[in-house]
Amino acid sequence: METIRVKSAPRIEGEMSVPGDKSISHRAVLLSSLANGTCRISHFLPGEDCLATIGAMRSLGVEIERPEPTTAVVHGVGGKLRAPESTIDCGNSGTTMRLLCGILAARDFECILCGDESLTARPMRRVIDPLAKMGARIVGNGEKGFPPLHVAGGPLAGIDYSLPMASAQVKSAVLLAGLSAKGRTSVTEPAVTRDHTERMLRYFQVPVRKEGMTISVYGGAKLEARDFAVPGDISSAAFWLVAAAAQPASQLLIHHVGLNPTRSGILGVLVRMGARVRECIDSAGDAEPSGTIDIKGGELHA
Repeated sequence: METIRVKSAPRIEGEMSVPGDKSISHRAVLLSSLANGTCRISHFLPGEDCLATIGAMRSLGVEIERPEPTTAVVHGVGGKLRAPESTIDCGNSGTTMRLLCGILAARDFECILCGDESLTARPMRRVIDPLAKMGARIVGNGEKGFPPLHVAGGPLAGIDYSLPMASAQVKSAVLLAGLSAKGRTSVTEPAVTRDHTERMLRYFQVPVRKEGMTISVYGGAKLEARDFAVPGDISSAAFWLVAAAAQPASQLLIHHVGLNPTRSGILGVLVRMGARVRECIDSAGDAEPSGTIDIKGGELHA
């Protein structure tokens, strides 16, 4: 049996970047697939979950090239997806399955979404119910709607939906279905969730209205293709941020990391503990704010 010994470094010092954000990589592929032209996605996260999303969109007739592991060139079909030749495998990705339900709910064909053993044990009722209110026909197993899911697309009507519990994935599925529904679709959140879908819809020129905790879209909106750079995943950066903050004399710069306020709560926690943290936003005008985090280590308090 191999033994690994770890010795504490005197300090953590240097500059680094982290892999692309998983949540944003998913959405970049999905929305660019629905756009009316070619979109080059850079700093894409080539993990199994995000690759499942690429595989799903390919099976729906979207041409996606991978010139490099972290680059995806998506040739959008303007919403004109085609029926898959076989079951769509979502792997272990709940994000892929839930958001696809919203996209497929209005299509004029039927398909089946499946996944691995773990995904098959995850209930999908939270996303099935609001889509059913819009007119979608989605059937899972048992009362909780376990996968595989049979999705039979058809005409949808916009709804006003109040989420019973905060969920960015359910919110996103309803909003994506709303793009193909008649009239306005509104989702009201009980608490703030990550807002990547709303930001990216605006980036692709879809009007999104936000009033308080309610987000609305209108059916018939067209997505305009634009190149997109996925910011670094602040969840991946968190381990390095904590390590540097906890060691006196450390200084760490993390470049091109996502600074979305709905995701960067760890920075506020570290500041409360006495860490010296500085953010520098480089790209506030894009879909997602990103930039550099400069953190200096010191004595922290509870």
